[in-house]
Amino acid sequence: MNPKPRPPRLAVRGIVMREGRLLLVNAWKGKDHIWCAPGGGVEPHSSLPDNLAREIHEETGLTVRVGTPCLVNEFHDPDSDFHQVDVYFRCTLIAGDPDGDWTDPEGIVSMRRWVTRAEMAALTVKPDSLAAVAWKDPGAPAYDPLEPILR
Repeated sequence: MNPKPRPPRLAVRGIVMREGRLLLVNAWKGKDHIWCAPGGGVEPHSSLPDNLAREIHEETGLTVRVGTPCLVNEFHDPDSDFHQVDVYFRCTLIAGDPDGDWTDPEGIVSMRRWVTRAEMAALTVKPDSLAAVAWKDPGAPAYDPLEPILR
């Protein structure tokens, strides 16, 4: 008998732009080959924006004002029961040194970088729709369903 699969995990991520550059962080501890927008899992009894502000501060040392949602992305591992739903919000940097040192207290994010769209095109970034959403391309998706996870 198969055990009951885990329910989808809910997470929040922030699109933080500065001088035409998007803030990215490494997606897995110690890995710099896959990049994503900062954010993480939602804790109960805290709003999505409050969770996101906390996660961005932990992962980057920066303080943001969380704005409007702009993307819902689902990704999953077809070979396991892992399924995550990310809600992306546009954010405005309001405090912190965007180029300074910081330490993620959870030790997951060890690298952050501000990238132009051209620089981003040379990186492995998830989700695939992130650039279109960040730079507000016409026709950019608001919902990006079931993208396979990449490791």
